[in-house]
Formats: sequence, structure tokens, C-alpha cells
Amino acid sequence: MPVLPGAEPYRHEGGEVGVLLCHGFTGSPQSLRPWARYLAGRGLTVSLPLLPGHGTRWEDMAVTGWTDWYAEVDRALRALRARCSRVFVAGLSMGGTLALRLAAKHGAGVEGVIVVNPANKVHGLSAYALPVARHLVRSTRGIVSDIAKAGALETGYERVPLHAAHSLRVLFRQVDGELPQVTQPLLLLRSTQDHVVPAADSARILSRVSSADVTEILLEQSYHVATLDHDADRIFEESYAFIARIAPSVGKEGTAVGG
Repeated sequence: MPVLPGAEPYRHEGGEVGVLLCHGFTGSPQSLRPWARYLAGRGLTVSLPLLPGHGTRWEDMAVTGWTDWYAEVDRALRALRARCSRVFVAGLSMGGTLALRLAAKHGAGVEGVIVVNPANKVHGLSAYALPVARHLVRSTRGIVSDIAKAGALETGYERVPLHAAHSLRVLFRQVDGELPQVTQPLLLLRSTQDHVVPAADSARILSRVSSADVTEILLEQSYHVATLDHDADRIFEESYAFIARIAPSVGKEGTAVGG
């Protein structure tokens, strides 16, 4: 299947400091592309992969699961580590969950973690219904484009395949148990109005990680997809400042691939 316009993966060959960006559930690299370009413009090597089953049609996602999504970001991280001397991981929503797992699993191979509205749990009665409902109903309504900024749209699926949603729930449980293994510096940016992921998820993550260097920033003007919203510039600037504080050398600029 052809990739949706704007959903293509992105990479930029910059200096010795690298950043892996992970997009969210049913979303695509489009939601993080401005962030990726901002960091690339400041000389970082940037990798923004397209997760399996994403960026085409929701039916393609129905036959994938969390192990497929994690394997892709793990592969991308290993490629970055082979290229760069210092590597950071970052993500939006489920992408933040994946970034936290990478930090837990790779230890000293990850210098720091940046998460925006990270997800930790499937909430409500639907979570308990998923194991059975996924065999009866193929999909439910989508969760993309929770954005306050007029005219801003997220490229993603209008339907959520329930088999994938069930796998997402398994991922959340897995990573929740691994959070104490996260020891790296952590920057967490959270929208005060988020119609997809509640504040409780960020609170849970902050309470369970073992990081001594933790910064939480509240985004007052954005909804869930804050990287395309009113607070996008602040996310970009704060994340770069975080990286520069931990790894002051960002290297030279290079060439972007993938738009």
C-alpha cells in the first residue's frame, strides 16, 4: 500500500549527537516532522521511522502488534548508536511509551528521554472489553487530530483496529513494569487539556521511573498532539535545550532524507 502523503519516515545526517523520534498509535511521522526538522536544523542526526502498519490504511495495522512497533524503533536506535557517539530518544503518546522502553532496555546506550503526553494505560470499560470485543468488532472510531490550533491536522487513521488496541494495552502493562529501569535524565511535557491521554498517565510514569534528573513542563495552549499545536515551538526549544545541557556538542549539519 502507498504511504499517506506526509507519513513518510524522515532522517537527517548531522553530527555526533543523535535523536530518535517515535510517533504515536495510529499516527505517523507527520505529527513529529516539524520537531525532527527543528532538531536537524541545529546539527543533530535525526531518525523518525514509520512504525509497521501505520501511515497507509487501518486494515494494515490490524495485523501488527506492539512487538512489531517496538522492533522498528529498536532497530532505528541501534542504527543511530552505530552512527553517533551520544543518542537521545523521544516520542509522542505511545511513541513516548516506546521511548521509555528503549531507555529501560538500552541503559547507558541512551543519554536522555523526552516524552510528550506519554501514554501508560488504556482507561475505562473499553480496556476490559478489548480481549473479547476484538474478536467481534474489527475497529472503532479514531483518536487522531486532538489539536487546539485551528486548521492543524494530524495524518493518521480515522479507525482504530481493535486487535492493535488490545496489543497496545499489553505494551502499556509491559512498560509500566519496566519504568523503574529508566535512570536517564527525563524531560516530560504534558498538555493541561488532553482528550486522549489523561494526566494520570504522566503522573504514573513520573512516580515509577528511577531518573534523578526529571523535568516536567505543562503545555497550557495545546491538546494531545502538542507537536502540531500552539505549544510546538516550546516543545522544540525545550527539547533542544535539554539535549544541549546533557550533550553540549551537537556537531555539524548534514543532509535530510525523506522530506
